[in-house]
Amino acid sequence: MAKNSLESLSADAFANRTVLMSGGSRGIGLAISIALAERGANIVLLAKTDTPHPKLPGTIHTAVDEIQESGGKAVGVVGDVRNVDDVQRAVDTAVSTFGGIDIVVHNASVINEAGTADLPLKRYDLMQGVNVRGMFALTQAALPHLVKSPNAHILSISPPLNMSPHWLGKFPAYTLSKYGMTVLALGFASEFAAQGIAVNCLWPETTIATAAVKNLQVDPEAASHAREPEVMADAAALVLARSAAETGECLIDADVLTGHGVSDLSAYGGVEPLDYDFYVDR
Repeated sequence: MAKNSLESLSADAFANRTVLMSGGSRGIGLAISIALAERGANIVLLAKTDTPHPKLPGTIHTAVDEIQESGGKAVGVVGDVRNVDDVQRAVDTAVSTFGGIDIVVHNASVINEAGTADLPLKRYDLMQGVNVRGMFALTQAALPHLVKSPNAHILSISPPLNMSPHWLGKFPAYTLSKYGMTVLALGFASEFAAQGIAVNCLWPETTIATAAVKNLQVDPEAASHAREPEVMADAAALVLARSAAETGECLIDADVLTGHGVSDLSAYGGVEPLDYDFYVDR
């Protein structure tokens, strides 16, 4: 977490609030979990990473350990967001362990940058299943509990709807899945506004130096021009601490932080020139 980036939040800003997150074994999801746990949140992770990836550090079990070491309470549920039984088990675990659900973060996501001619239908189905169907399923299952929360939030890690032909034509299948998440979020925001549930999207301005970027990119310099995951974590904490009346927005992490008086983002790393993320025009 960048020094002084969250001065506006109290140390117990998320006390007695329970967060249900898809994914979160590493990277942005884990960073968000830690940022919220440090301020009192209970965290429930639904993720598949029961055993270590050969090239990527971290499992759902090590993530729970890190969250607890940061001062929060956490439970991991090994499962697939595409599986309705796993989703319900995660919801039931949150309710039985912590008494309810106040925040849902749709963090799990599959990326494949292949063009239309080169993308196997199996990979297409995986992206739509995890990114879009998974978001719908987890929201639907958590909804009966979110409506009971005094300040309920849903946060989708998905981009603004940039309809530039450049982005629409770059990798249409992946774009469909991520824009699908955003469309669902905006639809939920309208649908659930009267029930007091805020639904917003958050997306990084720049690429993020996750383990995947550091270990799997062909370009060894890619991670050096990316910000650290804490930039998304701090922005997410600020968004989720707001009133549920603030809903239906597609937000960029840097804009959230600068809007809260964080004028210098250099603490989040990244060597100039920074690499802008997908769907963010320079």
